[in-house]
Amino acid sequence: MQSSNGRAQGPGEGPGSSADNQEDHGVAPRDVAYEDPWYDELASGWGEPTGTGVPGSAVPPAREEPDGTAARSRAVYVEVQRSTAFQEVRTRYRRFVVPGVAAFLAWYVGYVVTATTAPGLMARPVAGAVNVGMLAGLGQFLTTFLLTWAYARHARLRRDRAALELRWDTQELTREARGGAS
Repeated sequence: MQSSNGRAQGPGEGPGSSADNQEDHGVAPRDVAYEDPWYDELASGWGEPTGTGVPGSAVPPAREEPDGTAARSRAVYVEVQRSTAFQEVRTRYRRFVVPGVAAFLAWYVGYVVTATTAPGLMARPVAGAVNVGMLAGLGQFLTTFLLTWAYARHARLRRDRAALELRWDTQELTREARGGAS
């Protein structure tokens, strides 16, 4: 008997046999090369030998810019980081984020601790099938959305304009450090 791909089948290799039943079902034979360039290839820079038996370097060296413009550009960023305007933006950010994160984590840990140590309190009915635990759980979602809204509002009103001005100043100073080339 012959299979659909033209090879003869031996005993026990019929359509009912589960042993090595490899009829042509769209599967490429093993001796055909795949067209996929990623198939069975090592990723470059992932420790494979370079042909000399020594693993290749994992990270290519950084591109050096001519006549020290990279050093001047770095100096611009250090100068901006030390400026009072940058420090003010960072201070405004920290003044909002640190208390907000602390309050939210305290609220979350308080919810979890109360749920595990006082299940009777959490099971106390409030209205019908709604209990204290359900309201506190929904309160977690509500406070997440409120904190996100408050963060976006604080950023828009207190930091975005100053950060944008710093960005423009930094780009202008970097352009000057590179000699006017953009």
